[in-house]
Order: sequence, then structure tokens, then C-alpha cells
Amino acid sequence: MASSSRPHSGLLTSVRNALTGTLWPLPTIVILLAVGLAVLLPHVDEALQRGGRESLALVFGGGPGAARTVLSAIATSLISVTTLLFSLTIVTLQLASSQYSPRLLQTFVRDRVVQVCLGELLATFVYALIVLRTVRSADESGAGAFVPRLSVSVAFVLALGGVAALVTFLSHQTRQLRVETMMRDVHKEAGAALGRLDERSEDGLPERRLPAVPPYARPVCFRKGGFLVDVREQRLLETLADAGAVLRLDRRHGDPVVAGTPVGWAWTDDAARDLPVDDLEDALASALVVHYERADTAGPSNGLRKLVDIAVRSLSPGINDPTTAVHALSHISALVGEAATRDVEHRLRCDEDGTQRLAVPAWDFPALLDLAVTQIRHYGHAESAAVARLFALLAEVGWRCRTSDQRRAVRHQRDLMVAQWLDDPPPGRTSEDVRRWNAAVDDALVGRWASVND
Repeated sequence: MASSSRPHSGLLTSVRNALTGTLWPLPTIVILLAVGLAVLLPHVDEALQRGGRESLALVFGGGPGAARTVLSAIATSLISVTTLLFSLTIVTLQLASSQYSPRLLQTFVRDRVVQVCLGELLATFVYALIVLRTVRSADESGAGAFVPRLSVSVAFVLALGGVAALVTFLSHQTRQLRVETMMRDVHKEAGAALGRLDERSEDGLPERRLPAVPPYARPVCFRKGGFLVDVREQRLLETLADAGAVLRLDRRHGDPVVAGTPVGWAWTDDAARDLPVDDLEDALASALVVHYERADTAGPSNGLRKLVDIAVRSLSPGINDPTTAVHALSHISALVGEAATRDVEHRLRCDEDGTQRLAVPAWDFPALLDLAVTQIRHYGHAESAAVARLFALLAEVGWRCRTSDQRRAVRHQRDLMVAQWLDDPPPGRTSEDVRRWNAAVDDALVGRWASVND
């Protein structure tokens, strides 16, 4: 059945990825607000003093020299603290990249706590500098001395907020350095991306089978390189409908795209009709959104990659942390099990006449399961705890399977694992353990629960 979902806005996706995937947008917004406040408040101060009225109670009461000293101290100390926070952030990123996975940097960069703390400190520094230029002594201007009392008082408050930001940042980074927190954040991101798949279909289950490619189909190339982030489907549909053509992409969200190489197959409704390949490639140039890195917003595959990276790194001889690998497998099991309960299937789009025109492949359940276990099975072959947890993962996922295709995918992975370890079990285990784990997966697939650890 073809999906009749509304077109997904690739422009909005690109903007969202740009704003949420970098460190600068939120601090920049806060700094601009501080600039506006620093320009406005001195005028308010001046208006209050010109009218012969005192400023608000409990405001700064010192003279021009004291105001300059206070604002200079705030600016100097805040820029030093900001430098410290940047240094700690870089250390955290370096540790996460080398110890667990370089793809975790994406998660740290979009951390709202880090962005807010950096924004508050930089905004206070900028605010103090701008207000400092408005302080006047009696001998500097014929108009007499001017002290923006309300503005200096606000600088006091912002400085106290900077202290709170520093304490919050240090406490937050201490938690963020724990691998359990990193895996929780990745799990949350991947779960949110998995949930967004439901928004891409209004009428329920998308198509499970991609259309067959006829022998007269022609490959269609893409002119840029990167990772596929999004497909602006409506633009392609209009071009395909005008050409009377069908396009089946062979790149999923997150897959690499190499410039000048085919990204799909196209054919016309009538084999005798010429296919406007150049027009289709022009449409693809604006319809496919590629980026230099994978995006978490398109689906759960990127989150799974991060968790798999953590597990594989933990099983490496240089780190040798099987407990972390087992914890990562628990998160992977939860994500793949959630995918088994959702309709993570291919998308087929039709034109206004109801003719199927566009097929966009997705990370369906078998592909996600293969991504989740293959590398860990390879690198964790000698770690008994990881092997037992892999079988437990298949049992847990098998319990949540809804379709025969999903159960077939679980059995396929189970068979590969049994073939690998039955005659050569991991240290401390026997072939009987492997048979017992195998039986537990079989039981889960038919609705009977037998723990792998029994």
C-alpha cells in the first residue's frame, strides 16, 4: 500500500539540523539579547535621572569610578571563567571521542545545558563591556557625571547568574562524563527519531516491499557527495509525474552518497518512451538533502551506530570494558525491540492520479537488527558476557516481534551466532550453553519465555 502522507519539508529539516547540531545558535541568541539590554537600560537610567527621580530601590549607589571598577571586574572574571568552560568542554569532547565513539561529539555539541551556560557567561561579558562605555565622570563631559545605576545592578545579577552557570556546568559535565549518561542520551535521541517515523505517514502502515526494477530501467546519479539526510519528496513527485516515470532510490537516510554515482533506478511507464535522465538528475540535485555527517533526525540508525561503537570500543583490547558493552547491548535491545513494534518500512509515494512514482527505502527491522548485532558479534566473539547478552538481546527482540519477516530476521541472526559459537564457545562456556541460549531465543519467538541466564 502506498503512503499518502503529506510532503515532508526538507528545508525545515535542514534548518533544524543546522540549528540543533551546532554549538553556536543558542549562545548567539543570548548574546544578542544582552546587547539589546545593554543598549536600552542606560537610556532608561538616563531618563529616570533626568526627570529628577531616583532609580529603583536597592540599585547600585556608587560613583563613576566604582561603577567602572565593578563592570571591569565582572567582564574580566567572566571571560576567564568562559575560557575555563571552553577548555573543559574540549576535554570532555576529546575523552568521549577517544574512549567511546567520535560520533558522540554530535550529542555533546547539541547539549542544551552547555549551550545555556556558555551563552549566559558570554552574554554577561558582552553586557558589562557595553554598559562600561556609558559611564561618565564629571571631568569628562560638560553634562556632568552619569552612572547607569540600574544597568550596573543588572550586571551584578548577571554575574551571580554566571556563578550559578559555572556550578551547573561543572555538575552537568561530571554526569555527562559517565558512559551510562552518554548511552542514555543516545538512546533518548534514537527513540525520538524512531517516534518521528509515525509522523511521516497519515494512513498507517507504509509499504513493506519496494517495486521491482524492470530490465529497461536506467541508473540515476547524484551530483554531490555526503550522507543522505532527507528527501524532499514533493519536488521529485512533480518531475516524475511530468515525465511519466518511476524512481526507486537505493539510498536510505544516513547512507553515504558519492558524487557522480547512481543513487537509484528510474524507468518510464512505457518501455518505448525515452527517460529524461538529465531532468531527473536536476530534480534530484534539489530534492536530496546531503550533509557531511549523519543526522539523528531521520531515523534510529545513527543512534544505533553510536551504541554499537561504544560496545565495540569497550570490547577492544585497549579498553577491555565488557560491562560497558553489556550495558550498551541493553540499550540496543530496547531500541531494536521498539523498532519491532513500529512500522519502520519503505515509503511509496503516488502522484495526484494515484500512480506510484517514488520509492524511498528505509531502515526496516532486518537492517536495524543486522546493524545492531553484526559488529559486536564479530569483535565480542571471545567475551562470554557479551555473547550471552547478544543471545538475550535476540530473545528480548524476538518476544516483541509482530510479523513473520521480523521473526525470520531474528532467526537468521540467531543461526549466525550459533554457527559461530557452537563448536567454538567463548571462554568459560560450553556448547551446551550455546544450545540453551539458542533454545531461549526459539521459545521467545513462539511466545514462551525462558531466560538466557537460567
